[in-house]
Amino acid sequence: MTKVYAKKNLGQHFLKDKAIAQRIAGTLTGIGYDSVLEIGPGMGMLTGYLLERGFNDFHVIEIDNESVHHNRGFSIYGSGSILQR
Repeated sequence: MTKVYAKKNLGQHFLKDKAIAQRIAGTLTGIGYDSVLEIGPGMGMLTGYLLERGFNDFHVIEIDNESVHHNRGFSIYGSGSILQR
């Protein structure tokens, strides 16, 4: 996969720390919901850990074409989708 570069005009800041991404994903219990919407996945650092949680209905919204192309490499899209502006 190619690297995605942050675009200042989109106000992008990418999560790069795997430990922080794991901690964030670990806070989701899945109790009372099975749908997750991630807005602005960037390079997908958090996305991968959210997918490991096994939510039945997982979607991401991204407006950056470069990020959309990058994230199509994740195998989530049998159970979810990338919504692109």
